[in-house]
Amino acid sequence: MNDLISVVDWSRWQFALTAMYHWLFVPLTLGLGVIVAVMESIYFRTRSQAWLKITKFWMLLFGINFACGVATGIILEFEFGTNWSNYSWFVGDIFGAPLAIEGLFAFFMEATFIAVMFFGWKRVSPRFHLVSTWLTAIGASISALWILVANAWMQYPDGMTFNPEMMRNEMTDFWAVALSPVAINKFCHAVMSGWALAGVFVIGVSAFFLMRESRTDFAVKSIKVAGWVGLAGILLTISTGHGSAVEVSRTQPMKLAAMEGLWRGAHGQEIIGFGILNPAKTFHNDEDPYLLKVGIPGGLSFLARGEFNSFVPGIYDIVEGVDYTSGGKRVNTVSYADRMKAGAESHSALRDFSAARAAGNDAAADSALTALRATYPYFGYGYYDDAADLVPPVALTFYAFHIMVLAGGYLLLLYVAVLLFAYRLPGMLMKRWMQWVCMLSIPVVWVCSQSGWVCAEVGRQPWVIQDLMPTRAAISALSSSSVQLTFWMFAVVFTVLLAAEMSIMVRQIVHNSEKTED
Repeated sequence: MNDLISVVDWSRWQFALTAMYHWLFVPLTLGLGVIVAVMESIYFRTRSQAWLKITKFWMLLFGINFACGVATGIILEFEFGTNWSNYSWFVGDIFGAPLAIEGLFAFFMEATFIAVMFFGWKRVSPRFHLVSTWLTAIGASISALWILVANAWMQYPDGMTFNPEMMRNEMTDFWAVALSPVAINKFCHAVMSGWALAGVFVIGVSAFFLMRESRTDFAVKSIKVAGWVGLAGILLTISTGHGSAVEVSRTQPMKLAAMEGLWRGAHGQEIIGFGILNPAKTFHNDEDPYLLKVGIPGGLSFLARGEFNSFVPGIYDIVEGVDYTSGGKRVNTVSYADRMKAGAESHSALRDFSAARAAGNDAAADSALTALRATYPYFGYGYYDDAADLVPPVALTFYAFHIMVLAGGYLLLLYVAVLLFAYRLPGMLMKRWMQWVCMLSIPVVWVCSQSGWVCAEVGRQPWVIQDLMPTRAAISALSSSSVQLTFWMFAVVFTVLLAAEMSIMVRQIVHNSEKTED
């Protein structure tokens, strides 16, 4: 049993390691592709050689980052088969469909047009080259769409039915999977955050050019394009973030409670603007959840349910099955004790079905199948007998969420200031302190991006598939030592890859900053 837990933990760490390294590259690819396409559109309209050189420089950095994203993404998909084979069998019919579409359509689209984008400058017409650049950027977003559809289905499984004879789920409604409101919000939020991240990256690098007092016109033009794309990105990210919070409240209330460190809910529930959790607080004690907090009254109620006085359930309320309508009437939802009981009955019904089928007893099989379908929505709870095991890591989820929110607010202010300075107070961009602010904002935006991903994934633990499959049931039959070995191998390889990418990009940036203004 101890080795099983170790395999689960190490497999989770390995997947998290790969996903977090992959997510260093993906949002920059999504945003930088759009910025490059906008820059080339300006060149196409003006035929200015200055804009051509600006486009080619940022396109080069896009290409370097794109290659690293592909390398880590391929490994990430392989891990579903190597480390999570039970999961792949259980839902491969559903999860595999969007990944197949991503590979067969979006990735081939990117691969085709990125070749034209980099090598077709003098081989195709300017119009076709511009179209290729836009299609590369669009292809990257379409690729993200199908991956996020797959991820959203894990958060909110729909459009499928369980086949007990095959012991796997099968898709019954493709559009319910593809057009899930969770998927739409997740896609918009992730892609728009990529625009915001890439905008800060371009502004920070351009500020380095200004600091070295070289290629000033190049830098200011880049800042203006990145500022507008980034501002649109951060505003849309905030908007879709609200939509995501509404969906989380509806489909994953336990995650929302963990995001706010909320153990007991209330009407007019405040949202924590800043807080420090009490590390002594656990599921089994009555310690105060916070050491320090600064909240906005009614904020969480409005964010989650659209009314300042609505009730938002906390962790204990969800476990006990307690909620309230907008009118204040108590509603009894399914408690975790009842869910665990139903899950155990679902497991028993599945075993009875298999035994009846093997014995050729169709009547018993039909009876067991009826019982299985009645309890299957809580199938995953049958793996647990303690509700505390079904509470996600509250501290990590809470801090990741609030770091993301605070950093997002800072980025909004940064974009407003940068655009104001670029158009109305250009001398401010030449101030050394402002250049340092822009450059130091580059790591801030990556911290913001990574925190959002940590919040989304850690907040749904212990589930691989919400309510249906926990991580402990999803892993492959591997030894703990083999997973540990590959974890450290990947850690070394990914770190070397990241260091190589950063080295190449820094050399290109420094080299171009040494050029004189054209």
